[in-house]
Amino acid sequence: MKKILYTLLLTLFIPLQACAQEQWQEGTHYTIVGEQATAKPEILEFFSYWCPHCYQFEPLVKSIKEKMAKDVEFTKVHVNFMGFTSAAIQDEATRALMVARALKQEEAMNKAIFNYIHVQKSPITGLKDLQNVFVVNGVEPEDFTKMASSFGINNMLQKNNKIIDTYRKHLSGVPNFIVNGKYQAKFTRDMTNDDIVDLIVWLTKQK
Repeated sequence: MKKILYTLLLTLFIPLQACAQEQWQEGTHYTIVGEQATAKPEILEFFSYWCPHCYQFEPLVKSIKEKMAKDVEFTKVHVNFMGFTSAAIQDEATRALMVARALKQEEAMNKAIFNYIHVQKSPITGLKDLQNVFVVNGVEPEDFTKMASSFGINNMLQKNNKIIDTYRKHLSGVPNFIVNGKYQAKFTRDMTNDDIVDLIVWLTKQK
């Protein structure tokens, strides 16, 4: 009986797997940007706080995190090459992201910074403006200042920008997703939000 049940489940699973492979096509829904996949599944989301599309993409990011397997590592990589403001100010925003990550408040502070720019329509002219966002959200100004200039945060900032350098030739804009160090997701006009989420989650399972 167990053998029959296993066979039935297997026959159901194979068509579903084939369907997924048929749905997502190389060249249309993803491109290969690396020779070898990372040892552990990962998603790199390249984004900018100033980018309106990245702001609108945040609910999808939440869905991706909810649907991806527990062993997948999701990392937001803040870029510094957008034309909205100077590279120096964009790096300061990355520094703020690293502070939020170190404080284990990344999701809350991401939302706060996005809202500051896109909802409140407030300008960011430097690290002081970003500090004010953190203070309004319960972080002591002294703690922010100390962390922002620390050796650890400087290292995190350098690591973030090194990841950008690694994939820069593939990054014509944001939001942009590199999965398992090998696949770059591509979104077509006919894709729904659910399709986008399912594609990225599916790519995490590819070697």
